[in-house]
Amino acid sequence: MLKIGKMILSACATNCFFVYDDEKKDAIVFDPGDEGGLVYEKLAGAGLKVAAIYLTHGHFDHIEGCNELKKLSGAPIYALDEEAEICKDVSLNLSEGFGRAYVVEPDGYVRDGELREEAGISFRVIATPGHTKGSCAYYFEEDGFLIGGDTLFLESVGRTDFPTGSMSQLVRSVKEKLFVLPDEVKVFSGHGEATTIGHEKKYNPFLQ
Repeated sequence: MLKIGKMILSACATNCFFVYDDEKKDAIVFDPGDEGGLVYEKLAGAGLKVAAIYLTHGHFDHIEGCNELKKLSGAPIYALDEEAEICKDVSLNLSEGFGRAYVVEPDGYVRDGELREEAGISFRVIATPGHTKGSCAYYFEEDGFLIGGDTLFLESVGRTDFPTGSMSQLVRSVKEKLFVLPDEVKVFSGHGEATTIGHEKKYNPFLQ
């Protein structure tokens, strides 16, 4: 059975998640915030090895820890193919505007619907454009949870007033790509507390 851990990083209180099999001790890190060194130290202290780094999207508060974490761990970085431009552009990823110009060059790109396997852990890529054009979620079907990034929050949704954002596209993404998942699927969002698909169907005012 998989386990999931969380660290809250950066001034934006960004959720960094790490998923691991307690027997194999290999972890997949999602969105390492702005403190790659701290993420590495925490996981190493728990006896975990970073197998890969995955991004839900390319905004500064989710990517600024990537390069340091990669340097320390040797783990490759992945993002959705549609997010390549944002990862590499200090204006689009908002890092320049927030005082620290930063880019990340993913080692590889994933595609919508692709089944990925890292260190024996399988999950599916779900493209969820709207917050950014290349936002995505990672669905762990067997264990019933989703790493959702900034698309869907507890009774809210991600902002769409940043470059490449679109509210109409975000709503379509949630309704057509996420709300088709089982109601009991737990959603771990990029900020704030976890929720479930079923709860958001009933109570999210942005999606009624």
